[in-house]
Amino acid sequence: MSYPDIDDYLQQGIHGQKETKPDERRKFLGTIRERVVIALTQPQVRKEGVFKEVEEALKANPKAHLYLNGNISYEYLSKYTKLCNQYGVEYTLVTNKDYNSELGLVLAHDYAIDKEDIYISTNKPPKIETKQTEKKGFFAKLFNK
Repeated sequence: MSYPDIDDYLQQGIHGQKETKPDERRKFLGTIRERVVIALTQPQVRKEGVFKEVEEALKANPKAHLYLNGNISYEYLSKYTKLCNQYGVEYTLVTNKDYNSELGLVLAHDYAIDKEDIYISTNKPPKIETKQTEKKGFFAKLFNK
């Protein structure tokens, strides 16, 4: 095992603590992709109402942490902070002056879960239930059979 020398301390003082995947951490509001349960873009967070998928994820993952983009007005974020208080989920407002992520909300654990589909699509076609009707003859319609 190698011990840090004076150059390591100097580099850390100049550039800051070494960090794994810094670009990914900026994008996902301080966490990395493999830990994310669900994510919303900034326009999705600004939409009226709360996404039911986010509410369900908060219910199902009370030990997770919600990261909210601090560059978004608090009036849009407050609906999600209220949900966090309701379900006992911790949250953090993340503001990065150098980089404004396109994501507005990220629910993540402190360990890897590698969930494949973390984004909510707002262009989902509405679910239309189709009933297969049984063709009835003339007399069956008359006698409701």
